[in-house]
Amino acid sequence: MGLHSGKPARLVLRPAPAGSGIVFRRTDLGPASPAIPALWDRVVQSPLCTRLVGADGASVSTVEHVMAALVGCGIHNATLEIDGPEVPILDGSAVPFAAGIAPQAEPVRAIRVLRPVEVSNGAARARLSPDDTLRIEFTIEFDDAAIGVQTKSLNMSNGSFVRELSNSRTFCRKADVDTMRANGLALGGTLENAVVVDGDKVLSPGGLRHADEAVRHKMLDALGDLGLAGLPILGFYRGVRAGHALTNDLLRALFADAANYRIVTCDAATAARLPGAGVHAGEIPRVA
Repeated sequence: MGLHSGKPARLVLRPAPAGSGIVFRRTDLGPASPAIPALWDRVVQSPLCTRLVGADGASVSTVEHVMAALVGCGIHNATLEIDGPEVPILDGSAVPFAAGIAPQAEPVRAIRVLRPVEVSNGAARARLSPDDTLRIEFTIEFDDAAIGVQTKSLNMSNGSFVRELSNSRTFCRKADVDTMRANGLALGGTLENAVVVDGDKVLSPGGLRHADEAVRHKMLDALGDLGLAGLPILGFYRGVRAGHALTNDLLRALFADAANYRIVTCDAATAARLPGAGVHAGEIPRVA
């Protein structure tokens, strides 16, 4: 079920040759429908999710969780076949999308950030600066005491995604649910596929998976949105109250000037610092 559309969909993750990147195929639109590349310049900014639009106008939305799973598991090439307009929300995290990995013969390329790039919108900010791996730091601030102010920073190498972020679920405030539904959003949302908070209370059965699950999920979202760069990023991402649109603005600012980055072919030492390097299937947490 899609979180926002409320429409059912079936998603199949298939292997793809080296150099293919990540692409979506809308199987419900027939074999002639073009593939939709999972790239930053295919994003049409939408409230509360990341939506990609292909050359023929076909779209697929809420791609951020499956993209986070692919990036976090070190999967650089895959074809995602989907028979509907929105990726299923499942349990609200990235765990159900986490897939096994097979090495490919060609060396991995990456995007090395060469100088700081920053975008902002009011109090929200997102920044990329040089680093020799991918690091993510995020700060959120909500009035609800169940969330409050949370900050977390992680080096995304050495399997930290699967251990620290992958099972953290999307969340929302109860006060926002009626507004979203009145605007045609969150039609597929339930207490089982999102963490819903009301003041100091967590309404979802079983409570939180982590005390700071909210900021962990925002980091998960950012990782998925950064995956739309098309190649792994070597850089430090810092988000303050940032969302999908601002992270996409950041990628657009990064690629607007060739002096901001360089595409490099990774040697063994560099490849070992990429997200997903060293991940083993047995490390991926499963949800009962």
